[in-house]
Order: sequence, then C-alpha cells, then structure tokens
Amino acid sequence: MNTPEEQQEIMLEDQDTIKMPAFDPPEEFAFADQETAKITPPLATSPLERKGPGEGRLRRRRGTLALYQSFSSAVVALRANKMRSLLTSLGIIIGVGAVIVMVSVSQSNAAVINQRLSTLNPNELVIRSGSANSSGVRQGQGSLQTLTQADADALSSRVPNVSAVSPIANASGQVIFQGQNWASTIQGVYPSFQTINSWQMQEGNFISDTDEQSGGAVAVIGQTVADNLFTPQGVDPLGQQIRIRNVPFTVVGVLASKGASAGQQDADDVVYVPFSTAQRRLTGSQFASSIDVLVSDQSHMTDAQSAVQQVLEQQHHIGDPASDDFVIQNQAQVLDTVQTTTQALTFLLVSVAAISLLVGGIGIMNIMLVSVTERTREIGIRMAIGARPRDVMTQFLIEALMLSALGGLVGILIGIGGGFIVSLVANTPFVLSPLAVLLAFGFSAGVGVVFGFYPAQRAAQLDPIVALRTE
Repeated sequence: MNTPEEQQEIMLEDQDTIKMPAFDPPEEFAFADQETAKITPPLATSPLERKGPGEGRLRRRRGTLALYQSFSSAVVALRANKMRSLLTSLGIIIGVGAVIVMVSVSQSNAAVINQRLSTLNPNELVIRSGSANSSGVRQGQGSLQTLTQADADALSSRVPNVSAVSPIANASGQVIFQGQNWASTIQGVYPSFQTINSWQMQEGNFISDTDEQSGGAVAVIGQTVADNLFTPQGVDPLGQQIRIRNVPFTVVGVLASKGASAGQQDADDVVYVPFSTAQRRLTGSQFASSIDVLVSDQSHMTDAQSAVQQVLEQQHHIGDPASDDFVIQNQAQVLDTVQTTTQALTFLLVSVAAISLLVGGIGIMNIMLVSVTERTREIGIRMAIGARPRDVMTQFLIEALMLSALGGLVGILIGIGGGFIVSLVANTPFVLSPLAVLLAFGFSAGVGVVFGFYPAQRAAQLDPIVALRTE
C-alpha cells in the first residue's frame, strides 16, 4: 500500500490527464482591458437564450406548446362552469341569430320587390293626365282628360333620343269565350308597346301597324286570360273569337308570362287591342289614359324628360310649368327610390339586431372579470412556476373567444332556422347570403376578443406575490 506521500506524487504526475470542468466566468469578472486578456462571453444559461441555428425552432416550439396549454386550460375552465358559460354566450347567440333572421327577411322582401319591379323599364317615361278640380276638390291623378293621340305622335316626331312611343286607352270589362268569361283589363295600344314593355310572345304575333291603321278587331291576350278562358276547354286560343263588351275580337297572339307587376297586380291579366279600335268601339273617347315613351339610352333620360315636358306644354298651350295638366313619371327614379328604401330598411334592421351583439359582448366582459377575481390565486401559482404575463393573457383571451365563437355558431343555426320559418309563414322565397353569415360570425368573434381584452390584460398584470396571498 502506498504512503500518503507516494499518493500525492502520483497525483502530481498525472495531473495533465485529469480533465477539469470548463468554467466560464460571468461578464462582471472580465478584465477591464480587453486587449490584454480576451475572455469569451459567458454561455447562455437557458437553451431558449442560446444563440444558434436552432434558436428560432425552440422558440416556436415553446410558443406552440404554450398556446396549446392555454387552449386546454380555457376548455377546462369553461367546462367547469357550463351553465355560466351558456348564459354568457346567450347574448351572442341572440345577437347573431337576430342579425341573420333580419338579413334573410330583408333579402327575401327585396327579391319579391325586384321581381315585381322587373316589369318596369328603367328607360321608360310614363305620362299621365293631371288632376281634375271640382269646386275646390281635387279628383286625383289621371282624372283630368288632357292627353291625346296627337300628343303621342308629336312626342314621337319632335323629341330626340326617343325610340318608341305609344298612347294607352284603358277599358275594363268581361272577356267572353263560349261558356267561359273573365273580368280583365283591356288596353288599346300601338304596336310599339311590345318593345316599350319588353313583352315576349308565347305564340302568335303582337298587334301590327296594319291592324292599327285599319282599326282591326284583333286582340292579344295575357297568360292569365288564356288559362281562364281556353285551358279549361283544351282549346288553342289562336284564331278563336272572344267578345269584349259584345264586340267580337279575333285572338292573334298569346303573351309569355311575366308574373306580378310593380303595382302587385297580375301583369298577365290583360288584353291588348289596337289603340284606334279601342277608341272607336270600346271607350268612345278621343283621349288617352296615358302615354308611354321609351328613351334610347338611360344617359339621356333627364334630357328626354325635359324635352317631353316642353313639347306637351306647347301642345297644350301652357306657359307656366306650374300649370301643367300632366305628370311625367320617370321609371328609373321609381326603381332607385324603391331600392334605396329597401337598402335603408335592411341597414336599420341589421343595426338594431347588432345592438344585442354589443350587449352580449358586455356580458362576456363582465363574466371574464368575475372569472379573473375567482382565479386570482391560480394565476399567482402559474406565474410563480414560470408562466409569463402574455401566457395568462392568452388563456383569458382564448376563453372569451371560445365563448363568442361557440355562441356565434349556435346563433347561425338558430338564425337560419328562424329565417326559413319566417319565409314559410310570409310565403316569400328564402334568401340568405353566405357573406352575411360569415360577417355575423366574424363580428361575434371580434366582439369576444374586444370585450375580453380588458379582463385578460387585468389578469396578466397581477403581481404573483399579491395573487398568492389571495384567499
């Protein structure tokens, strides 16, 4: 056995083979004069702070893990208070559902209105007689008979940018075919009336210039008249004779169906005859009920309307426009007015429904503040064992977002169902834009984030020591 002196000698001889652990002095022990002694900066104490090619990957992994943990903690917190979470989301559910129902109803009504307005030509000017005044009592528009066939012919020849003009003579009465009869609207028109009102023929032809000039007893019937007079008997209307006020007319054409008109009337419930024939054999009047003017281009509508007014004032010897005995109706203005009103109504309904979303957001903020107060000690423990403030903030933001997003999904289902039920009850088509659904859901999620930010920030700013002392 070696003596202590011998063991010490062996250790001194082998000291070159002994590997001492590397020691990196901290920066404060570095020499003041770096030129005399160069000391390598101390190594990072944490892998997250160590510089190198894997630094970004490590941070991303830690960030993803923290986000997953925050999401899991949020799910656990919400499941622990199911009833409170449901009641908190109720405001969002009602808000999103109300928005979708309102949008669906407004779009359905807009579709019905647009269908009814489809019979209106935006390039059309409708001229009607003025109002008769009897002992200070005005009889209403059209009661004063002032328009004539000569006025229509003057407009056709003297007004620029006009492609078609037709006077209209209105007459009503029973239309009779054998044992069937039907009360319909009878109108005497020019052949150009087909172009003005964009009528398509299902079979046969429209009134011709020859029919107008000769005063022929021919008629063109709408689909509703054909269905009520000829379909029950299985007879083709073309070439058949009908009687209007006991005057025989030969059916030369059947119009294609148009559906409801702008006045919510059946546009197919009509019979057209030559204007000259209607004057002589049906109305017995030399006056026209109205005059339809088709402008060649919509950009010329204003100029054409002014020119029509000037020509009619000259025809009726009127010097003061305030004394005009006629009224000019611009169909394009009617369409614009209806569409503007529909859009304003839609905006109003959606704005009212969106208020409930804001109320739901306030409810989320209130509950999240309560949750922060109840879980103060939990927050302190998380921070004490290494959670950063942004981790705590992320968790509470995720909770608020989940409350609003889940409420938004349930609200979408309720809104779609409610809109469908309303369309069935109101007998209107069910119309719903996918964009409206996405906007409602996005708005609900945004409400959750906005109103959940303050509680989350408040939780993140808690002092861990003070939080741990909370009972």
